[in-house]
Amino acid sequence: MEDKYISKQQGMHRLIIDKREKIEVSGVLNVDSFDDQEIILETDQGLLAMRGEDLHINHLNLEQGELIIEGFLLELAYSEERNPRRKDRGKSFLERLFK
Repeated sequence: MEDKYISKQQGMHRLIIDKREKIEVSGVLNVDSFDDQEIILETDQGLLAMRGEDLHINHLNLEQGELIIEGFLLELAYSEERNPRRKDRGKSFLERLFK
């Protein structure tokens, strides 16, 4: 049986969206912030912001880099920065995303 998730150690980022109601993300390094309308993540491909309605984190395993979110996805955006762990970490998400 094929593994459903790719571990963080493999350096792989994968995003699977099922009917805009379930989002599976691998390659997650950290969850910067979350509420029922927005979730901001650090992935090994940069910052990722997801906006929607009734967003809930159902599964989070940072050791494996896995995250499962349920709710209704309205939009998502990646930052240009490929290395999220940088010196301007103290800036707001929007400053980092649209730098």
